[in-house]
Amino acid sequence: MPLSITPRRVFRRFTEVTPALLEEMGIRLLLCDLDNTLAPPKTRHPTEEVREWIAGLQAAGVGFAIVSNNRSSDRVEAYCRELGVPYFGHAGKPKPGGFRRAMALFGETPAHTAMLGDLWTTDFLGANLAGLTALAVEPVEGAPNAGHWILYQLHRPWMAAARRRQRHE
Repeated sequence: MPLSITPRRVFRRFTEVTPALLEEMGIRLLLCDLDNTLAPPKTRHPTEEVREWIAGLQAAGVGFAIVSNNRSSDRVEAYCRELGVPYFGHAGKPKPGGFRRAMALFGETPAHTAMLGDLWTTDFLGANLAGLTALAVEPVEGAPNAGHWILYQLHRPWMAAARRRQRHE
């Protein structure tokens, strides 16, 4: 279990994570955060862009689920229900339990699973602790509050390191 907050790859938007890229990385299951990864916080309904992106992943054989620490489970459950994707809420990230439950549903292993998120304290650290591939996305709508702004500022050096490594892959 590596204790690292550095993601393997950094993307400007979730749509840059393509089925071809995931296949190249050996990823068969993509776990994804919701707030500020796919949608602004408090968003109640998925956009057509999110629907099409997930449909494209699934058509290529990539499993997909939302893994979130969100406390507003009604909103996130409804969002996921509209998408027809599994939701693992109150996941307790960065602890590995939520990731493990999602992998068990799909019968997948950490070596073939990635986590896409926006926060180093939960998404990247949790993915690395669980042995998953940590993928970072820039926040969809910036910082929703002062606490997130501070977290985003603090993780800039690790995001920069991941971008440098990415350029040399």
